[in-house]
Amino acid sequence: MPEPPASADLVIIGSGVVGAATAYHVSKRGLSSVILERRAEPASLTTPRATGGFRLQFDNLTEITLITESIELFHELEREGFDLGIKRQGYLWCTTEQGGLERQARLVELQRGWGLDDVELLSGDEVRERFPYISGEVLQARFRQADGFIDPRALALALLAQSGAEVVLDCEVERLLVENDRISGVSTSRGDVACGQVVLAAGPFTGPVAETVGLDLPLSTVRRQKLINSNAPMIPKGAPMVIDEETGAHWRPALGGAYLLHTDSAEPASAPADPVQVDESFRERLLDPESPASVCRITPFWADINRAETDWKVVAGQYTMTPDHMPLIGASEIEGLWLNCGYSGHGIMASGACSRMLADIMVGRIPDDGNPLRPDREFVRRESLAL
Repeated sequence: MPEPPASADLVIIGSGVVGAATAYHVSKRGLSSVILERRAEPASLTTPRATGGFRLQFDNLTEITLITESIELFHELEREGFDLGIKRQGYLWCTTEQGGLERQARLVELQRGWGLDDVELLSGDEVRERFPYISGEVLQARFRQADGFIDPRALALALLAQSGAEVVLDCEVERLLVENDRISGVSTSRGDVACGQVVLAAGPFTGPVAETVGLDLPLSTVRRQKLINSNAPMIPKGAPMVIDEETGAHWRPALGGAYLLHTDSAEPASAPADPVQVDESFRERLLDPESPASVCRITPFWADINRAETDWKVVAGQYTMTPDHMPLIGASEIEGLWLNCGYSGHGIMASGACSRMLADIMVGRIPDDGNPLRPDREFVRRESLAL
């Protein structure tokens, strides 16, 4: 839409993959929506900065169940003619420590007990037989071939296209409007929109928008950087997502080269930003063999690629984190204000199923006590890698 409407039944704030998935699922429940996006293009801030991976190798049944549903949605969209760039090249979690052997074995046993019977536990020699570029330091790995990659922005745009939602770009929500403890509209940089329901799906900017009506959500934003090599033909194009389980450094083939990332637990929380400032030293921290977070620990060929004349670029986005690394899905304290946020790095994988949950909650198909992700739950902190 060229201008925001004077009124709407439902406003969704944010056109990234979470806002797009929300619009898609509410349309399936008979609700029409207007999406307000602060940027000049949809799905252009956090969504394209994602790793673009999906997996079922989790340490809890909740996420396995939800992401199974999301993956089914990916394939449904492809059957409807959308090219999402899906490649099932697997996730390979490598350990170089003796303690990792038992830890991986316990996790694989749990996963198989939850029905994930295609997860393999590979010895170091078996890993190198299948993936010859893996370091001799790797003692063991867990692998699932059916995990893989997807184009995050293509996914978001497909969901938007199928939702039928009207989208207003360059329209920043400045504050929420409340009357008698319920939502009455939103005030934007281009005028007010009256509405009875709002879904907050604004990624890192969700917290500041909520604060305009006095809500202090349990969210923090943390920078995550991605190193892109777009011209490295020596990288194995059929490689899986390769993860150093001890450090969180990981890489996967992409474009004409690869994406390289590190989920650094020492990265402090920071204020929501657009754009997110990058740290050019990130490249050396990932590629210098002497760095404790180097991808060379488990795939030594990166040292040679680092010395070669290839194209490198560092980009950055922000994870929106919750205390237990699970999203906030459902009603807020203000009537008519719904939350779909806090995916803690799993928005590409989980937003399809979680947005369906939210749509069902909004129309009364799921009661509060049937929602394990309700925003007022008790948070039990989990230490896990958000890859």
